[in-house]
Parts: sequence; C-alpha cells; structure tokens
Amino acid sequence: MDTVSSDLQSRPPWTLLYADDVAVAGSTREELQKEVQAWKDRLERYGMKLNTKKTEYLECGDQTAIDSEELPKASVFKYLGSRIAADGNKKKTEAECRSNAAWSKWRQVTGVLCDKKVPLKLKSKIYCTVVRPVALYGAECWPTTLKQEQTLHTMEMRMLRWTCGITRLDRVRNEDVRSLFGVAPITAKMREARLRWYGHVLRSDKNSVAKSTMNITVEGRRPREEDPRRGG
Repeated sequence: MDTVSSDLQSRPPWTLLYADDVAVAGSTREELQKEVQAWKDRLERYGMKLNTKKTEYLECGDQTAIDSEELPKASVFKYLGSRIAADGNKKKTEAECRSNAAWSKWRQVTGVLCDKKVPLKLKSKIYCTVVRPVALYGAECWPTTLKQEQTLHTMEMRMLRWTCGITRLDRVRNEDVRSLFGVAPITAKMREARLRWYGHVLRSDKNSVAKSTMNITVEGRRPREEDPRRGG
C-alpha cells in the first residue's frame, strides 16, 4: 500500500495509513474530496477498490461525494479502536467508552473472577492482564481530565469489590480492597503509560508521526470557553 500511494500521502496528520485503513484530512471540503477521489482512482488502477459504503467523513460542512455517490456524514466513528467525535468527545468521553468496553470484557471472565474457589492472586493477575488493558487502550493520547480519571477509578473499584464480594455496606476502604489484590490505582497506571509514551515520542526520529504532530500548529483562534477539541 505504501508503494502504491507514496506520492498521494501527505505528512501526518493529514494522511494516516495503517494496513488497509486510511484516514485523510483536508482544510476544505473541496480539498478533501479531491484527495479521496485521487485515492479511489489510484486503488482502482492497481486492481483494488475503495469501499464507499464503509467510507465516512467527519464534519466537513456540505455533503461530500465520490463519483457522484454521496458519502455518509458521521458525527462519531472509530479508527483503530479509538473514538473520534465531531464535538471532541464532549458528550461521551473516550474514558467512558473504554470503561464500557472493559465492563464487557469483565463480564466475559466473571466465571473466574467471581468464583470463591479461585485465589485472589490469580484474580488479580487476570484483572491486570485481561480487563485493565481494555480500559486503558489509547490512554496515552487522551486529553485527560479529572472527570475521566474519576470514571476509571469508579469502574475499577466496582470491579474489584464485586470480584471479592465486598460492598459499601461492609465499610471497607478502597485502599484495603486494593491491598487484597495488590494492584495500583488505574489512574496511576494511566499516568505511567502516558509518561512512558511521552518519553518514547521525545526519543523518536523527528520525522516520525508522533514527533511531527506533537507541536503541530492549528489555524484559527482558541475559544475562551472550555472546548475538548482544542487538544489540551
């Protein structure tokens, strides 16, 4: 794919390519439509096809079409497991989405986690290797807020309490519940992952995708009110 489209690709984040998943961005609707049309023509030249039914665009103003076929306008879509929304995830944060995904994974393994015959040490290992990574997927790049941290904290404590059969009525502190499992707070693990990723970005080549987008300049003025789309 890189060989076929090398001259079509712009610098990140204007073009992002992962296997056969392509994300193309443009400053105007006309520019975006021209870019996508060029991709479609190039793929067809080499015997491939752009699936317009699975191709969506996000907040471009007027309708966008390829070969007179209008593409569906999306307010939210997922790209490589991460949720991208036109409102900057204002209505539903990425932490809430990952929390829901983690709950789904937790329910899949409740047969083990809620079995009183299974040692807490094994339950802790299953939680840390199976459930928690789902909740923290992509957290290195979230514009994290205290609300998102609280969402993850609440999710984790409910999971741990249900796993060991302790409720609020038992008046057991969160710290004591954690000590039973020997796990660090999920918010601490998230900060650890973010710092590790930040160090990786600083050490990476200046032409890498992560390094080139770290100090990207966005056109326009930042609004005075809080806006999750401002990127930190």
